[in-house]
Amino acid sequence: MGITVKHISKSYGDLKAIEKISFDVKEGELFGLIGPDGAGKTTVFRILTTLLIADEGSATVAGYDVVKDYLDIRNHVGYMPGRFSLYQDLTVEENLEFFATIFGTTVKENYELIKDIYIQIEPFKDRRAGKLSGGMKQKLALCCALIHKPKVLFLDEPTTGVDPVSRKEFWEMLKRLQQKGITILVSTPYMDEAALCDRIALIQDGKILEIDTPEAIVKHYPKKIYDISSDNMYELILNLNEYEYNYSVHPFGEFIHYTDKREDFKPQELIQFLEKRNLKNIIVKQTQTTIEDAFMELAK
Repeated sequence: MGITVKHISKSYGDLKAIEKISFDVKEGELFGLIGPDGAGKTTVFRILTTLLIADEGSATVAGYDVVKDYLDIRNHVGYMPGRFSLYQDLTVEENLEFFATIFGTTVKENYELIKDIYIQIEPFKDRRAGKLSGGMKQKLALCCALIHKPKVLFLDEPTTGVDPVSRKEFWEMLKRLQQKGITILVSTPYMDEAALCDRIALIQDGKILEIDTPEAIVKHYPKKIYDISSDNMYELILNLNEYEYNYSVHPFGEFIHYTDKREDFKPQELIQFLEKRNLKNIIVKQTQTTIEDAFMELAK
């Protein structure tokens, strides 16, 4: 009763937004669709929430076909789009009551489901939604998506533009919702959030690169990764790209993530090469592979 997607494709004129995408989300699973802007995440969400019809392929949500049973799906899913889409001139309380009424329920009837989230915004219940902070808007939108007790929850880039503390709180809320048996499909461009999902699908240019647990995807990375830094990071990148044995060079926070073509890579050789290029304070140390490293490798 989760989500099943089989070979769905969608084009806008000559632009292929998604191409033959297939994946499944188990009932009660927290599944992530991970990829940069323009990768096709929102198109997938709009097809699964019956707002778009795919050019080819099929999909079911909570056992319902996205084309034949679109009315059933709309009654059994919660959808939080990437942009804040509630009524900005209504108050927090009015928005929540409005969405409950649409689904033929009441706030009181399903209050236990949203209680943990709503108590954080309840002090502002008389404030207009348009005047809320980014984190508060996010919590209100989640409450409105949950108020009819959906079987499946769709969250399209819910933490974009939200401060780090609110992002952390939001993911803690998702984990609690998952414990209540709700199937969750979330999309995000933030690779660090991928590690918080049960399983993820990495997507780029409308195609799925790999589907697995975050741990398994990281484990599949074929090489050792090294953190490298120096007194001049710009020159460091240029020189690493010129080094004949470099396999990959990617900026990563305060370091450069470097991999070497050779199995018997000796950091001292690279340090000597960089010192000859007048770089100083060079640090080379092995580091842990991340989801972002795996994504960059697969995106090649």
